[in-house]
Amino acid sequence: MDLSVNKRTAYIGCLGVIGIISTEFGVIGILPQIAEYYNINIGTAGYLLSIFALTIALTGPFMVLYASKFDKKKIMMYALGLFFISNFLSIFSPPFWLLMILRILPAILHPAFFSMVIAAATKDTSPQMQMRLTSIIIGGIALAQVTLIPFTTFIASIYTWQLSYVIQGLVIFITLVIIYKFLPSMPNKEIKSFKNQLSILVRPKFIAGTAVNLFLITAWFCSYSYFADYLSKAKGLSTQEISYMLFLFGAMGVISNFLAGRLLGKYMTLTTLFFITGTFLVPFAFEYTNGSILSVALVVGFWGIMYGPCFLIGVGHMVSAAPDAKEFANSLQTSFGNLGVSLGTATGGWFINHYGILITPWVGIGFGVLAIVAIFWRARLDSRVFSRTLQ
Repeated sequence: MDLSVNKRTAYIGCLGVIGIISTEFGVIGILPQIAEYYNINIGTAGYLLSIFALTIALTGPFMVLYASKFDKKKIMMYALGLFFISNFLSIFSPPFWLLMILRILPAILHPAFFSMVIAAATKDTSPQMQMRLTSIIIGGIALAQVTLIPFTTFIASIYTWQLSYVIQGLVIFITLVIIYKFLPSMPNKEIKSFKNQLSILVRPKFIAGTAVNLFLITAWFCSYSYFADYLSKAKGLSTQEISYMLFLFGAMGVISNFLAGRLLGKYMTLTTLFFITGTFLVPFAFEYTNGSILSVALVVGFWGIMYGPCFLIGVGHMVSAAPDAKEFANSLQTSFGNLGVSLGTATGGWFINHYGILITPWVGIGFGVLAIVAIFWRARLDSRVFSRTLQ
C-alpha cells in the first residue's frame, strides 16, 4: 500500500474515532442531566457507560475474528452505521431501559472498527511508522475530549442533553460519507486461521501487556467516569465551567498522546511508568486545590496530560507482543480496555454510593499499583527475550 494511502486511512480513521468516542464517553459530561431527567442516582446513570464498555469487552474478540474475513472498508461503514442509528434514536429520549439497549447496539462493532482501521493504516509499514500511524488513529480519543465532548456538554448546559446525540450523529454521518468516497476497497487477501490468532492468548508477554492495559485504564476510569459530577459537587463548578474543564482536559491529552506516540516505540517501559504515576499524583493535587477555578484548572490540565495516552499505551503493549496477529490483538486491546472502563466505572460508582463523591480521585490508586506490577512483569519478559537473542 502506498504510504499516502496509509496516512489518509489513519486520518480518516481518526475522524471516525472522534465520532465513536464522543458517543461512548460524551455521556460523561451529561450524566448529571440524564440522572435528573430519568430521576435516578448517578451510579445508575453510570450504567450507560459501563454497559457500553462491558458489551465491547464480551463481544469484541469474537466479532473481530468473524469480521476479519471481510472487506475492511465495509466493516468500518457497518460499524459507523450502527453508531449513527444509535445516536439518531437516542435523540428522542426513550425510556431508560431502551436507552441502555441503544448503547449496546453500536458497541458490538466498536472493536471491529478500531481493529480494521489500524490494520489498514499500518499495512506494509515499518514498526516505528506503525506506532506513529496508530497514534494518529488513537489520537482521535484525545481529540474527541478536546472537541466534541466539551462542545456537546456546553450545548447541553444551554439547551438540552438530547442535542449531544444530534451533534455526535452528524459527525458519524460525515465520516461515513468520507469513507465511502475516499477509501478504496480493502478485501482481506490473507485469511488467517482462528487457531493461529488464538495462540497469542497463551504468550506470557501478551498476557502481561493485557494486564498493563486493563489495570491502567481501570485506574483512570474509577475517577474519569464521574468527571462532571465530581467537579460539580466537590469543587462547585457550573455545567458550563465543567465544559471548559473538559476542553482543557482533552487539549492536554492531545499533546501528551502526540508525545507518547513518539516515545513508546523507543522507551515503552519508562514512558508507561511516567504516565501511570498520574494515578497517584492527581488525588493529592486535588486535595490542595482551593475554591478558585484556576487551581482546579491546573490539576485538570495535569490530569489530562497523564491520562491522555492510556489507550495508546495499551495498544503498544499488546500489539507489540503479537505482531503476527495485529487485528486480533487490537480487538483484545479494545475489549480489555473497555473492560477496564466498565470495571473502573462500576468500582468508582460503588465507592461514591457508599462513601460520597469526595473519594472519587482516590479510588483508582489500587489499580495503579497493579498496573505497575504488570509493567515490571512485561519488562522482565522483554529482558529475557533480549538476553536470549544475544546468546
